[in-house]
Amino acid sequence: MKICGQNIRKIRRERDLTQEYMAFEMGISQKAYSDIENSKVKINLEILTKISNILNIKPSDICSISHKCGNNDYEDKYNELLEYMKRNNISLPDNLQ
Repeated sequence: MKICGQNIRKIRRERDLTQEYMAFEMGISQKAYSDIENSKVKINLEILTKISNILNIKPSDICSISHKCGNNDYEDKYNELLEYMKRNNISLPDNLQ
């Protein structure tokens, strides 16, 4: 999803953070982080969660697939997942609570 990488870059720049800082916080190389922003790697939930925690935003602020679905199915599924995690005492990242 190319748009995710572009959104990450935009939000990172708005917060005046460098790629080096993001990479350090994530425990990866600057090159690996650059590949994320340039959509050279697939962004999984772990990466998305780490980045959203560093930027102090919700993962859905970065990546939304609802434009592919043509409706708000993504938001519904996201909310269902959060409710499932809460019901089953699965810890949520701080920015999702």
